[in-house]
Amino acid sequence: MPRFPLPSAPVLLFSFLVLPLAVSSAGAQDSWTWPDRGQNLQVFPEDTSPERLRAVMTGFTRALGVRCSHCHVGDAGKPLSTYDFASDENPMKQTARVMLEMLGTINKSLDTIEPSGPTQVNMWCHTCHMGKPRPMTLAEELTESLTEGGAGAMVEKYEELHENFYGRGGYDFSEGTLNSLGYEQLEAGALKEAIALFRLNVERFPASGNVHDSLAEAYREAGDRERAILHYQQALFLDPDNDNAAKMLAELRQEGAKQGD
Repeated sequence: MPRFPLPSAPVLLFSFLVLPLAVSSAGAQDSWTWPDRGQNLQVFPEDTSPERLRAVMTGFTRALGVRCSHCHVGDAGKPLSTYDFASDENPMKQTARVMLEMLGTINKSLDTIEPSGPTQVNMWCHTCHMGKPRPMTLAEELTESLTEGGAGAMVEKYEELHENFYGRGGYDFSEGTLNSLGYEQLEAGALKEAIALFRLNVERFPASGNVHDSLAEAYREAGDRERAILHYQQALFLDPDNDNAAKMLAELRQEGAKQGD
């Protein structure tokens, strides 16, 4: 999204435009073009060119991974000629206005900082969003799904995000994210949820001794000695220097011997 300064006037938020229609003579299909002048513009100058407006709107859609219907009144997939771009009925437009005002404020503040490199660092929509409508971390997304729908919904959310965003930088899909979230659940006594997270991590990173060690710990807390031993063994196989796994294995085997297993 091109950077533009916010005027000193208090009202500097944007609304998108009403776009003129040009109906074909056959009447079979509406055609649509960027207007020479926008209506209900509250951020951009009234003389904003169609080219500038198009560049900014395209930047929004790419930065947030959304379509026009995210902020405007219209149905996704329908012709743009059917949209009411000037309407303020969609509440997401007001959210976008506030976000754009915030963006301008942050960049003004950044202008007062001595650059750490040859060029000034700026804030953009994609700085936080990185192709996501809601700029949340992977842990935040999974925690929300877990709270709303349980462990199954959380795993489904992970798979969905991994499929759509892996390799694009929007989320940290390293083993540390799931491991940290798993220990949060373990410390809270949510054993089922912790095991679900650690199992997912083992599936994604089967060659990591650390994730096997974590899953083994959760199984031990849950009283599943057999599975705990299995994963401590795998952790030690993958990382022979894992003193914790060796210690836990010895303790679990000793417990089993006492119980005659």
